[in-house]
Amino acid sequence: MTVTAFDYRSAGTRCAATHHAPTPGPAAAGGRPVVVLAHGLAGTQDSGLAPFAAAFAAAGLHAVTIDYRGFGASDAAPGSARQVVSIDAQVADLHAAADAAKRLPGVDADRLVLWGVSLAGGHVVRVATERSDVAAVVSVVPLVDGLAAARLAARHHRPAALAASTGRGVASTLGRRLGRGPRMIPVVARPGEVGALTLEGAYDDYLAIAGSTWRNEIAAEVVMELGTRAPLKAAAALAGTPWLVQVADFDRSAPPQAAMKAAFAGRAHVRHYAGDHFDLFAGKPCHEAAARHAVDFVAAHVLRPEERVRVEQSAYAAPSR
Repeated sequence: MTVTAFDYRSAGTRCAATHHAPTPGPAAAGGRPVVVLAHGLAGTQDSGLAPFAAAFAAAGLHAVTIDYRGFGASDAAPGSARQVVSIDAQVADLHAAADAAKRLPGVDADRLVLWGVSLAGGHVVRVATERSDVAAVVSVVPLVDGLAAARLAARHHRPAALAASTGRGVASTLGRRLGRGPRMIPVVARPGEVGALTLEGAYDDYLAIAGSTWRNEIAAEVVMELGTRAPLKAAAALAGTPWLVQVADFDRSAPPQAAMKAAFAGRAHVRHYAGDHFDLFAGKPCHEAAARHAVDFVAAHVLRPEERVRVEQSAYAAPSR
C-alpha cells in the first residue's frame, strides 16, 4: 500500500485528503474501484479512518480519506470560522471529494464507493441519492434521524448538561445571525460537563482515536444543526444500490432503531455488533469484524471475479462459509 496526501477543492476552498493506493497486482483493465471514507461529528481523517482505508487497500481497492472544510488539515471557507458543522457544506465536500477521487491514477471512475461513519453514515445516503455513479454504500453506526438522536440523548445525558449545551447552541445561533463569531463547546467532555458528547466513556473513546489535527472544540450551534438531520427520508431512494448498514446494538449516540428503519426503507444489507458507538474503531472488540464485513460486502458488489483474489488473500478475508 502507498499512502499519499493530496488536496481537493470544495466550493473553491482547499481541502485535505489521503490516497491509500493498493500495492501493485495483476493489471486491472480500466483501473480499480475507489472507496471514499468520511468521518462523523468534528472528526478528522487522522482520527480512526486509516485502519478502515488500509483494509480496503489490502483487498486491492483504492481508498481516500478526507477532511471537511474547516476541520483537520483543510482550510476554512473565506470569512468562515473553523470547527463549525454545516450538514449541507459537509455533503458538498463529500461530493467534491468523490469527484476528485475518481480522477486519481489507477482508479476506475465507474466504480465509486461511499463509506461514512456516524454523522457521515447519513451523509453518504444523501450523496448517493444525488449521484448516478455510486456503485455501493457503507454506513457505519449511522446517524440518520436528528430528532431520534435528541430523544436518545435525553435518555443518556444529564438534564443539566443537555440544557447547558442547548442554551449555548441557541445563543451561538442567535449571535451568528447578528454577525458575531460562534461560541465554542468541547466535542467531548465528561459526564456533567458541557459538551456535544458527554456520555460516560465518550471522552476516553474519542481521544483514543484522535489524531494530531483533531481539536476538541466545536461551534455550539451543532446541537441545533443536528436537529435538521434527516437522511432517513432519503433512504428509500437508495433501494437498488448495494448498501451495507453496520449497527452497534448498544449505541447511545446514533439510535440503532432509526438506522434499522432506514436500512429497511433502502433494502440494505445489515450487520449487527454487540457494542457502543465507538466500538467499531481500531483497538475495540468489534473492529476486525466490522472491517472484514465492509471489505467483503464491497468486494462482492464492485470487484470483478479476477480481482477478488486479493480479497481472499488479505487479512480481512471473510471466513469460510
